[in-house]
Amino acid sequence: MKRRTFTFGATAALAVAGCSSSNRFQTYRGPEVTSVVVNKGARSLYLLHHTEILKGYNVRLGFAPEGHKEYEGDGRTPEGTYVINRRNPNSEFHLSLGISYPNREDVARAAALGKKPGGDIFIHGQPLTYRPKGGDWTAGCIAVKNPEIEKIYAMVRDGTPITLRA
Repeated sequence: MKRRTFTFGATAALAVAGCSSSNRFQTYRGPEVTSVVVNKGARSLYLLHHTEILKGYNVRLGFAPEGHKEYEGDGRTPEGTYVINRRNPNSEFHLSLGISYPNREDVARAAALGKKPGGDIFIHGQPLTYRPKGGDWTAGCIAVKNPEIEKIYAMVRDGTPITLRA
């Protein structure tokens, strides 16, 4: 009897684990995402096919979200037009898409202040090691929920322009 109970319990546990597992790497076969727009003031990110909004998401920004990023450690999210230039499937934040910050102007602006411009600005999911308690919390990135970054990661290709607006 104990053996039958153990076998049933083990089978049930495996079945539940199989049902709850999520494939982080989704497939997208819809219209091409031709641009990404982030409206910092509204805390929103839009994936566009030309002028048509394909998807919209609520976002969290750098812990000091007002204004353009000026230097490393200022907690601001950049403003301007960049491109998605890399992807990290092994991110500390579930998945992440890199943004081409800093550009030449960003480097010059930081240098004029005697500072480094910083870098490693991403659209990413939630951290793997801790849970933020709401509000803006990143060091300058754009954060979304994990199921959302899975969709964004599948839809957005490297080279896609991203515009970050105040």
